[in-house]
Amino acid sequence: MHSDIIIIGAGPGGYETALGAAHRGKSVTLFNGGALGGTCLNEGCIPTKCLCRDSEMVMQFKEADRFGIEDFTFSVDFNRIIERKRGVTDQLRDGIAAMLRQAKVNVVDAVASFSDDRTVVAGGEEYTADNIIIATGSVSKSLPIPGHDLECVMDSTDILNIEYVPASLTIIGGGVIGMEFASIFAGLGSKVTVIEFMKQILPPFDSDIAKRLKQTLSKRGVEIITGAAAKKIEQNEDYEIVVTYEAKGKEQTVVSTDLLMAVGRAPRVDGLNLEAAGVEYSAKGIPVDDNMRTNVRHIYAIGDVNARMMLAHVATFQGQRALNAIEGKTDGIRFGLIPSAVFTVPECGMAGMTEEECKAKGIETVCGKSFYRANGKALAMGESEGLCKLVFDKGTHKLLGAHIMGADAALLAQEAVDLMNADATAESIREIVFGHPTLSEILLAAAAI
Repeated sequence: MHSDIIIIGAGPGGYETALGAAHRGKSVTLFNGGALGGTCLNEGCIPTKCLCRDSEMVMQFKEADRFGIEDFTFSVDFNRIIERKRGVTDQLRDGIAAMLRQAKVNVVDAVASFSDDRTVVAGGEEYTADNIIIATGSVSKSLPIPGHDLECVMDSTDILNIEYVPASLTIIGGGVIGMEFASIFAGLGSKVTVIEFMKQILPPFDSDIAKRLKQTLSKRGVEIITGAAAKKIEQNEDYEIVVTYEAKGKEQTVVSTDLLMAVGRAPRVDGLNLEAAGVEYSAKGIPVDDNMRTNVRHIYAIGDVNARMMLAHVATFQGQRALNAIEGKTDGIRFGLIPSAVFTVPECGMAGMTEEECKAKGIETVCGKSFYRANGKALAMGESEGLCKLVFDKGTHKLLGAHIMGADAALLAQEAVDLMNADATAESIREIVFGHPTLSEILLAAAAI
């Protein structure tokens, strides 16, 4: 069977690109080697956000007296929490299937691999195309330490299918995945310990935000150990999990009922038989140019598999860039301005460069800060904990980065991206009329440099 475009992988990058290509009049064959929606919908973004919301509600109920609600009692049915999560993912997956059918995308539910640079094989059948887009996503990584392969060691997929709230949970890794699960299960009642190798949690985030989140989660009972290297994992005679780690030159241990390994993700390149197509790759992913082309001109790689930035929305827009390249079109997508968020409680959101990145590039900056405790809407919501930090070029006052911790930080980071796409300066931001009382005014206050 021949198509204009073959897409291998049906995550956000894959299925959104398939829909976009079909709407442009292209014939498309989409290979779905797992579940429609990929990691994000089935094992990542969406199910974790469901659990984040449940955990947040439990925390709010525990503090009902703050809002004048007394003698309030409740119980948590974790089975129903999991049922709700599955219901949400099922609904979204069904919606994707319907959109693909309506767009007449040929969906093949099989794992595909290359037999040459224009042919893939799946289920014993051959498929050819003028252009091929690889969108196979990523897989969970693990530390190669003794005990990493024990059955008791969970990855992010395993913990999303857990049937109980752990009495105690050790998380190896203080990145986005680790901190979200730390917040989730601490809110649901687990005693959580996080072991992070770097000197701060959330390494890509601004240090001021990371420090403040660590302080806030620590107040909620989450023990966060930074600058610590996990050395081995064992089970004792009581089937408890013992993690040995080294910090400040000393070996120590932490004991818990459950363990999550959350040390990042690796591009999914195995099984594609990329050699047959002549596509260069390594364990770090498939190298691409700014049009998402691999070294083979008519083969593209988008999303986690190229490892440029492992975010679902990045995969979607990289797919759009690849389609434009196929059609010889240019676009104004600015991949240097990407919003990202961590859905802890409180949330963290960021976009653009950190102060540290600017210093490394020799860019002189001036930073503006504002605090949630000075914002009327935040106080009315009972969400006074938070910080907004805006990074401006010292000479031009152009907005270079936004870093936020607090309620709706993800939405505020998106507002900051909108401003940066418009090349906003501190002065132009101050001339925008912000509604009152809103959390958006936190951005306005931080622009008063």
